[in-house]
Parts: sequence; structure tokens; C-alpha cells
Amino acid sequence: MSRESSLTLDRGLALLQAVADAGGEAATISELAVSIGASRAAVYRLLVPLSDRGLVWRDGSKVRLGVGLLRLAAQVLPQLRQAAQPILRDLAEAVGATSHLSVAEGDIAQAIAVVEPTWTSFHVGYRVGSRHPIGRGAAGKAMTLRPGGREWVSTTGELQSGASGVAAPVRGVPGLRASVGVVSLSALVADEVGPRVVAAATALTGTLGRDR
Repeated sequence: MSRESSLTLDRGLALLQAVADAGGEAATISELAVSIGASRAAVYRLLVPLSDRGLVWRDGSKVRLGVGLLRLAAQVLPQLRQAAQPILRDLAEAVGATSHLSVAEGDIAQAIAVVEPTWTSFHVGYRVGSRHPIGRGAAGKAMTLRPGGREWVSTTGELQSGASGVAAPVRGVPGLRASVGVVSLSALVADEVGPRVVAAATALTGTLGRDR
């Protein structure tokens, strides 16, 4: 790829991000030009291939995200789930608790991958697709941790009476707000389980980084 092509691709991606950053409001051509530091004419040119692929939708001078992004998004979770499975399996077997990968959807945390330990007599049945507010439960609260602060979160009885959870955020993957955690019907020793959960989250970051 030539340097010119690379710059065009980078600017096109920056434009798509600028449209996304407008949230629920449609962005205008002028706003997008200011956002990516380009002329209005350049924005119009960049919009053509994005529109052709359904990634953006133009209504006169206003631009919104297109439904083509839904087709791309539909492929993300299966690939993310596949990458996480062996890491979650190792974590579940080591801790003896149900492990999970959760992602943020606005203010909601949703479990997208779950692995149950094979050697325990009892464990939590945590379903893929389970959703709860980010402000409750270890999985959601871990997503709110800031870099340089606490590495993991532990909770008891916040989502299910008697259940304990420990979770750590998945850091260093652009665009991904997620956490790796475990949940158990018995008390978890956070100081022992926490580092294991952090290591699993770090391993997932490394796996996803190799895929980029």
C-alpha cells in the first residue's frame, strides 16, 4: 500500500469514527470536516466508498452510521468468543468457578462467553446473554476501573444472593470495553483469585493483539 493510500485509509477511518462519535445525532459535513481536519470536498470524497459499503448513510448534508456496520458487528462476537474460550477454560479449572467474558453495551454489561469448571460438584450456571447494569456485579464494575488504579473488583451477593464474583478489565484493545471474571456460590479469596483473573484478562488482550 502506498503512503497516499495509507493516508486515505486512515482519514476514511477517522471520518467513520467521527460519525460514530456524533452519537444519536446526525453529523453535518461541516462538523465532520472540522473533526478530521479536512476540507468539505475531501469529506464528500471519503464518504463515497463508505456509503457504497453501507457503513454510513447520507441525507443531504447530514451523515449517520449505516446498517452495513451491523453486518460487521455480527461477526465480532463469535470471533471474540472463540479467542476467549481457551483462556476462560484455564481460568475456570484453576479457580474452580464459572468464568466469563462480558462486554459493555452502553450502561449494560452482557456475558458473551461462559465456561463452567469440570471438576466441581456445584457451580454457578451463568448464561451467555445475561445482562445487568454496569454499576452492579464484579463484571460490570471492573469495566469502570481506571488504568493505574485497582486491578480487579470483588463483590458478594449483588446479582445473586450468596454468589461471589471477581473480575478484571480487558485493557489495551481499542474499541473494546470488557471484563474477564469468575463467579462462585462459595466465597472467593480475592487476593488469590484476583491476580489469576487479571492474568486471564491480560492473556486475552495479548491474543486479540496478535489478531490485529
